Amino acid sequence: MDILRIQGLSISFGGIRALQDVDLKLMSEEILAVIGPNGSGKTTLFNCISGVYRPDGGEISFEGESLLGLSPDFVAKRGIARTFQNLRLFLHMSVLDNLLLGRHIHFKKNPFNAYLRRRAEELRHREVVEEIIDFLDLQAYRQARISDCPYGIQKRCEIGRAIAMEPRLLLLDEPIAGLTAEEKEESAYLITEIRGRFKTAILLVEHDLKIASRLADRMVAFDHGELIAQGSPAEVQRSPAVIQAYLGDD
Repeated sequence: MDILRIQGLSISFGGIRALQDVDLKLMSEEILAVIGPNGSGKTTLFNCISGVYRPDGGEISFEGESLLGLSPDFVAKRGIARTFQNLRLFLHMSVLDNLLLGRHIHFKKNPFNAYLRRRAEELRHREVVEEIIDFLDLQAYRQARISDCPYGIQKRCEIGRAIAMEPRLLLLDEPIAGLTAEEKEESAYLITEIRGRFKTAILLVEHDLKIASRLADRMVAFDHGELIAQGSPAEVQRSPAVIQAYLGDD
C-alpha cells in the first residue's frame, strides 16, 4: 500500500525550477533513498512534503488524503516527522527536554480536566521518551544540555525527537552527514531498527551512496529538480543519467 504519493510536483523560486513534474511513491514501512548533487531539489522535496513550501503545481497525498495547503504543524499531526540538514535543536535545553518536545502534538488540551490529568499525562509522555532514550543509547546524556553534547549525539537526539512524535512517515535529511565512520555505522544500524521497531516508512536524503545503498529498499535520483532515475540502489547508480549528474561529461 502506498503511504505517500506525489504526482506532477513542481515549484520555482525566482524563475529557477527547483522541482519539475516529480512523480514519486513510497510504500508502508519502506525505506526510499533520495540522492543527487547539491542543489538538485532533495531538500525542496522535503519542504514541500512537510508544508514548509507550497508547490506551484502537482499533488502530494499521504494515506490517501491531500497534504496541499496544510501548515507544518498540521502535517506533523497527520503523522509525518522530519529531521533537518542543519540541526534544529534547543541548545540550552537537555536531551530529555528536547525529546519531550516531540510529544507536543499528543498533549490533550481540555481545560476542564487538564489539572486532574496533567500528572498522569506527563508520566505517560515521559515513559515514551525514556524508551526512546534507551533505544538510542542516550542514557549518559539524558540530562546534559544539547550544547554540551558531541555532534553525533546531537544528530541522534534530533532523530529521537522525530521518533517521539510517533510518525508513520519519517523524513531524514542527511542523518549521517558530518559523522565519523564509526558513528555512521551506528546511525545506519539505528535507522534500520527504527523501521522495524516503530513500523515507520522512511524517506532518506543521503550523500554517502554506500550507506544509502545498504539502507534503501529503493532509490531515486534527482538532478536540477528532475527525477532522473528510480529503481533498486544498484540500478540507479548504474544509470547513465546519474553517472553524468555526479561526474559530468568526459
